[in-house]
This record gives sequence, structure tokens and C-alpha cells, in this order.
Amino acid sequence: MLKGRHLIDPMDFTTGELEEIFELAGDIIEDPVKYGDSMKGKLLATLFYEPSTRTRFSFEAAMLRLGGQVIGFSEPGSSSVAKGESVADTIKTVACYADIAVMRHPKEGAPKIASLYSEIPLINAGDGGHQHPTQTLTDLLTIKTEKGRLGDLTIGFCGDLKFGRTVHSLIKALSRYDNIRIVLISPEELKVPEYIRNEILMKKKIDFTEAERLEDVIGGLDILYMTRVQKERFFNEDDYIRLKDRFILDSEKMELAPEGMLVLHPLPRVNEIAVEIDSDPRAVYFKQAKYGMYVRMALMLKLLGVR
Repeated sequence: MLKGRHLIDPMDFTTGELEEIFELAGDIIEDPVKYGDSMKGKLLATLFYEPSTRTRFSFEAAMLRLGGQVIGFSEPGSSSVAKGESVADTIKTVACYADIAVMRHPKEGAPKIASLYSEIPLINAGDGGHQHPTQTLTDLLTIKTEKGRLGDLTIGFCGDLKFGRTVHSLIKALSRYDNIRIVLISPEELKVPEYIRNEILMKKKIDFTEAERLEDVIGGLDILYMTRVQKERFFNEDDYIRLKDRFILDSEKMELAPEGMLVLHPLPRVNEIAVEIDSDPRAVYFKQAKYGMYVRMALMLKLLGVR
């Protein structure tokens, strides 16, 4: 039963509970009109302490498409936070007005603290470089819908694996499914953190390999999850210039990929996927953004216990 729960970490829900959300999301995709008044009279509070476009719009669109309404702020300067109000006091006050809240915060752990004081369901929409659980739900729904399964897959993560919170969250979530193989593709400077390698991949005996060239491994992937190699992460600009093109997905590299491989990306894209790839049927990153709205619709319905 998910009614009244918070979502702070992707591991807060069991795989069975995630399956409930995905089944409901699938039903909404099939017949969105049926759910058009589900949230009539319900109010979502969006508490965004740092800028966001896709995540905020996705939550707002999800609530509005369910017949509910939205209040909130998109940057802290327009709220009482500017006067020094704590997240605990903010959420206690917001709970007097709204039925459910979503929070993005630059400080890791802030949504967790807020959830301890919240009388309404609270959803973490990203806390620093820590977690982004609804992006993980989006990624899982995309894979499940497009591939028909969440197990027996070889998934390549390419780009910034050191700082990418979406990568860390998705690896954690996938580690609970059977026969998952992980390929980590990054420059030495941006390899996956030791805690992901030791506490998840090795501890759970996940089959994983590491590579520094996308071309060497793309032929064996079911899923390619692209992220940006960020210039600001390098101390030496010459190293960045030397490495960056290795991690740009273009039509030449896609010719080496299997016919059924899917390309995912949490967005925003900068230059790590060439625009020419957008027309390739294997590129599903804009579909993925739409799945994000549907999974957030299903999540809010479940947390509020709306049938």
C-alpha cells in the first residue's frame, strides 16, 4: 500500500510496489481521458529550491492532466526561504494547504529532513548530486515499455559516471532485477564512484565491465544510457579536448549498434548525442520525457490513494 508514503530514494519502494506504479502508468497511457478528473479538488505544491524545467513541468503537467491544481515556487527567492525559513517549517506550512508536495533542493538530504516533518506525501525531485528517484522511475518505465522487461538486459552507461546522480540511482534500482549486465563507459577522470562499484555492483555480484571507448562495446548493448562529459569536471583542458569526442554518439557509432538497442538520456542534451540521431527509431529520449509525465501521474495517484 503506497497511500500516504514519501518517495525520497528509488529504493524506498519494493519491485512489487514499482510494478503497481508501472501498471497504472501503462493504463493511463492507454486511456488518459479515463483519469482526467481523478485529482479534481486535489492540490500539488511544487517546492523548487533550484532551477528546473523538465522535472517541474512534468509534475505540473501530470497534476493538471489528472484534473488537479498546482501551487508553489520555482526559485527560493520568491518564497519565505529568502527570509531564512527552514525546510521543516516550510513543509509544515505547505501541508496546511496542499495534498501532496514535490521538492527539489541543492543540499543532499534536505527532502529527507522535510519528509520527517511532513503530514502529506513528499516526493524528492532531486537533492544535490544524491538522488533523483522520479527520473529513475521514468527510466525504468521507458525500458519496461519499450523492451517489455526489466531483467535479462545489457545496459551501457556512457559519459559522466562520477557525478551523474541519474546514473547512480538507476544502477541501484536495476541491481534488484535478474540477469542484469552493466557496461561502464567513461574517461578515467569520470569513472563511477567506488561506493557504487563496491556497495552495489560487487556486493550484489552484478556482472559489470568498464571501457574507455564507446565503439568497443556498443555492439553488445540492449540499452545505451548517455550522459554529458562535462568540461568543468577536468583540471586539464587538453585532456577534455582529447577525450570528449570519444563520448559523442553519432551516426557512425550507431552503425555499430544492434538493431534493437535503445538510446536513453535524462536530458538536457548538449552535444553528446548528435542531432542526426533524433530521427533514428532507436532514439527514445524524447519519448522517455513523456513517460516521465505518465509515471508521475501514476505515482501521485498511488501516494494519495486515488482509485
